[in-house]
Amino acid sequence: MMDNRPQEPLRSRSPGPPPPRVARIAVVIPSYRVTAHILDVLARIGPEVAAIYVVDDRCPDRSGDFVQAHCADARVRVIRRQDNGGVGLATITGYRQAMADGCDILVKIDGDGQMDPRLLPRFVRPILDGTADYAKGNRFFNPEDVRSMPAVRLAGNAVLSFMTKLSSGYWNIFDPTNGYTAVHARTLAQLPLERIAPRYFFESDLLFRLGTIRAAVIDIPMTAVYGEERSHLRIFRVIPAFLAGHARNFAKRIVYNYVLRDFSIATLELAFGALILVFGVIFGAWNWAINASRGIITSSGTVMLSALPIIAGLQMILSFINYDILSVPRRALHPFLSAGEDEGDR
Repeated sequence: MMDNRPQEPLRSRSPGPPPPRVARIAVVIPSYRVTAHILDVLARIGPEVAAIYVVDDRCPDRSGDFVQAHCADARVRVIRRQDNGGVGLATITGYRQAMADGCDILVKIDGDGQMDPRLLPRFVRPILDGTADYAKGNRFFNPEDVRSMPAVRLAGNAVLSFMTKLSSGYWNIFDPTNGYTAVHARTLAQLPLERIAPRYFFESDLLFRLGTIRAAVIDIPMTAVYGEERSHLRIFRVIPAFLAGHARNFAKRIVYNYVLRDFSIATLELAFGALILVFGVIFGAWNWAINASRGIITSSGTVMLSALPIIAGLQMILSFINYDILSVPRRALHPFLSAGEDEGDR
């Protein structure tokens, strides 16, 4: 006998696409002689943060024990380093643990109270939106804040910022030593973390490494809070070491981005521009020295033979710089990376 009852429509047994996973945000706080401020910093970290890693960088004040004894926040985990590796190595230690725990966005905040944790959503939002891979603070965005800064600090940061632009290729950023940063874990996993400078050159070297993988970096306006805490960084004392590091990174960046990974008209402009510029300077100086020793006035023809290569070389180098500025990465990298990719081997 036939069953004439209406048949129910077939339903797919697959549950459908799962809801989007909420990004886990972690805060990493390198801890070295910050016991006077770190509890207040921890108290101001909002509920949007899933995990907090306080990295005791063999602090003489035993700041790790201090936090563990006085902080009841269940999100806080204290990591103790056996030796003092500097702010960079302490931060990387926290990064590695946060990535191992499955965190997606890693925010680095100093424990000295100069960085307001309530600004954290500003740093995280462009990464969540897929606009940037790395966000860093800029204390020089607001003219009112700039007026209140000492001239020495302004001059030092201007020099460091220009050197960082050259070495990293990020011409759109300022205040390179600012330690208030946020980065996506997938982007960070592409970097050779063990090769990044461990101490005060950490932020600048990290920008160079990000530039080699074409990560998108943006500045976030912020106001620093200066109290009684003292910075261990003396800008003009570290400039020679920074200059050497930036010169090394600039040379590496040119080889990586303009020879090994790409070879364009900009490569030729830089190579030939530098060559003929050096030729013009050496040729002019040599002839001037010889003629001066003989008491002879250098001829206009010799001057032109020196000046023309110098002018042409400078023009070609300026053209290269213009190309380099226009090539600043604008597209975020992390949306195109799979969550399980291993660290790069550069």
